[in-house]
Amino acid sequence: MVRSDGREVKVEGAREIRRLTKTSSRHRRQLSGAIEPLVSMLGFDDYNCNESALLALLNLAVKDERFEQDSDCGFGALGPLIDFLQSNNSNLQEYATAAILTLSASATNKPTITAAGAVPLLVNILRDGSSQAKDDSVRALYNLSTHSNNLQIILSVQPIPPIISLLKTRKKSSKIAEKCSALLESLLNFDEARTTLTSVEGGVLTVVEVLEDGSLQSREHAVGALLTMCESDRHRYREAILREGAIPGLLELTVQGTPKSQTKARMLLQLLRESHYTRSEFQVDTLENIVSNIVSQIDGEERCGKAKKMLAEMVQGSMERSLRHLQQRALVCTPTDLPLTNCTSEVPLK
Repeated sequence: MVRSDGREVKVEGAREIRRLTKTSSRHRRQLSGAIEPLVSMLGFDDYNCNESALLALLNLAVKDERFEQDSDCGFGALGPLIDFLQSNNSNLQEYATAAILTLSASATNKPTITAAGAVPLLVNILRDGSSQAKDDSVRALYNLSTHSNNLQIILSVQPIPPIISLLKTRKKSSKIAEKCSALLESLLNFDEARTTLTSVEGGVLTVVEVLEDGSLQSREHAVGALLTMCESDRHRYREAILREGAIPGLLELTVQGTPKSQTKARMLLQLLRESHYTRSEFQVDTLENIVSNIVSQIDGEERCGKAKKMLAEMVQGSMERSLRHLQQRALVCTPTDLPLTNCTSEVPLK
């Protein structure tokens, strides 16, 4: 039906394809040959044609590598999709953003999508689009950012404020928060992005909130973002990070984070202390001493009290673990005929 000459018949065929492929992977495989005629419908100056074709294509594109990796970037769909990103119709804009997201999953498409001018349009949608379009836009931008040449292009259209705005409104443990945090971590390798983040109201605070309440992956990106800032210019960013109360979240990450998060949290705690230490000096110091140094300088009773409480709990936990370790070694190393003094008593710092 979508190959017929009649426009109404094409629309009816596209709607039927959408219905059949909505939940059936078998139908998606059987109807994959309809992709090209559906793409041709995107060029019509007719809302019903455009909408029905887009919705059918989105269903067909699910796990269809032919659409993602076609050498013509979605069988020639990119041009019309770029036009729809600029549409005043929020539905067409939303569906086009979802289709761009699908295409951006392919490494071969990333430079093509960027060259077509999608990045500033995606950032505009991230700023002013519908809720779903914003989510798909930041996911598409993240996909595009993994191509090294695209990062500076994304940065050039001021994405930091809308990313922070979106992050403020989404649950910090959500998948969208993960993409926002990952994109921020990459962008903050550039001085322009770091300057913008600190100038956006609540920018650093929002990253700290992800550090505290995000998923394990989001927290890893958040601590990485803050560490990148502090490593780039410790004197410039140290106070901004401390002021937003990052210490409790960092302490928690040293115990409960991913291995990467734990390492990055310890490195950042080292940089946040009053005096700068080399890596070798940090290795022989205790985390308790480092945090004590930082806590003594924090302004604000609530943040200071919370950090001191966590520090006390951490020290207590360290003492308890050390005691258990000694008891276990005593049980292993002191049979009735072996003196306790022959047992090694060294306990590593935690």
